Amino acid sequence: MQNYRNYYDILMLPRNATSEEIKTAYRRLARQYHPDLNPQDRLAEQKFKDINEAYEILSDTNKRSEYDRYSRFWNQSSVNPRKTYNGNGTVRNVDYSKYQDFDSFVERLRNPRTTINNSPNPDRGNRIRYDTADSFRPGVTKTAKVVTPRSTRRDIEARLTLPLEKAYRGGRERIRLEDGRSLEVEMPSATINGQRVRLRGQGIGGGDLYLKITVAPHPFFKLQGVDIYTQIPVTPSEAVLGGAIEIPTIDGTVKMNVPSGVKSGQRLRLANKGYPRNEGTRGDQLVEISVVVPDNISDREQQLYQQLRQIETFNPRSNLI
Repeated sequence: MQNYRNYYDILMLPRNATSEEIKTAYRRLARQYHPDLNPQDRLAEQKFKDINEAYEILSDTNKRSEYDRYSRFWNQSSVNPRKTYNGNGTVRNVDYSKYQDFDSFVERLRNPRTTINNSPNPDRGNRIRYDTADSFRPGVTKTAKVVTPRSTRRDIEARLTLPLEKAYRGGRERIRLEDGRSLEVEMPSATINGQRVRLRGQGIGGGDLYLKITVAPHPFFKLQGVDIYTQIPVTPSEAVLGGAIEIPTIDGTVKMNVPSGVKSGQRLRLANKGYPRNEGTRGDQLVEISVVVPDNISDREQQLYQQLRQIETFNPRSNLI
């Protein structure tokens, strides 16, 4: 069978898979083969297209049912190509043998009100017949309008600003387009500033929608490639004595050991706490230490600092004399 694609194999599912299993498999595979995570990988791009096509058909109950009947027609010669049964037991005529290849069948399945005229006559080819609703009423003569199709397919671009945590984790996001549409989309994880995310079929006339991502500035974190930079203040005693302090990360708060004698401007590294890479590894979090002197201290602290000054031996200006 020419161009036939087994949608169940593409989604790695059995034919009796449930709707929830289909959705779960689609999300897993779409993320794995997403073009933004596999740049310039033609095989991954084609795989991503096939996954989306398979999900479009199998996630729709009616389309899936007709696809299953079409598959049986190609695989079982005993199947009558001109008779299929609706769910209510009535017979409707569907001649699957009229489709020259699998792509023709899928086009009809996606656009059930259109029929492609495969006539070799150049004056009649490339036309689409739209059957009117009256043509299906009992006792009414079937009529048809023949029009020349107009290509309205157009890709469009929209901008989407995400907070860093949302860009990192991904998930559902609602966007409103200039044409008034509101879409809820499943954003991939680990998106970066300037990245373009393609939403297939969400443009004009079946074109694609490209979302240009802007990651909003964060009050604590700053992306440096796949590393995340942050500045952490410590007290003079923490800097001198060292010890464990709590550090905010993009995954939550963790404890980090500060070495004794740490200086302002010194950078420490938290391994694997940065942004994800394409191959599944992560960058690091770079922690820059800032020794901060308190603006106000208690009387007791004042006394202790006075005592410390009297006994301390460290002189940071010794090399200037």
